[in-house]
Amino acid sequence: MAHLISPDPRCRESFLAAMAEFQAEGRGGSDDRTMIGSELRDFADTWHDPAAFEIFTRFLRDQALESSPRPEHFVPSTTLWWVEGDEYLGRLAIRHRLSPFLLEVGGHIGYDVRPTARRRGHATAMLRAALPIALELGIDPALVTCDDTNIASRRVIEANGGVLEDQRGDKLRFWVPCSR
Repeated sequence: MAHLISPDPRCRESFLAAMAEFQAEGRGGSDDRTMIGSELRDFADTWHDPAAFEIFTRFLRDQALESSPRPEHFVPSTTLWWVEGDEYLGRLAIRHRLSPFLLEVGGHIGYDVRPTARRRGHATAMLRAALPIALELGIDPALVTCDDTNIASRRVIEANGGVLEDQRGDKLRFWVPCSR
């Protein structure tokens, strides 16, 4: 059964396969402002080395710490991977607080499911599993956004109790209760 884990080097092979899938659909270019896009640009050249990949997973885990270095406009965030055994299926980030940018566009929680694992309920289950973790971080409700054209993501958010607040530009903004 799939579940959330902290980024773990044991998932390296399936992670690399998933990143190749994301790249095949055009992710990672300079215009890709997603978590996956940033990771592809900033780290993909090092992932072939198991030791460097272990450093990458430690970097992701450390981003949850207030004291970790990060760009000025970034906030602490907990990155979790959705896995079944050692098979990487997707990732989720819980941002511990909202910056002005996150309030408008990014929200508290962002997620991606690898292309070959989509349409199997993983995103809905992943977001559901993340809500108690967000609550432990003092977040309730969580702001979750999606592009106005992303019907699948909208359904994921609504299936988890998300209530549409408004649309800002091309982003729909939902508030999702973390305590149930």
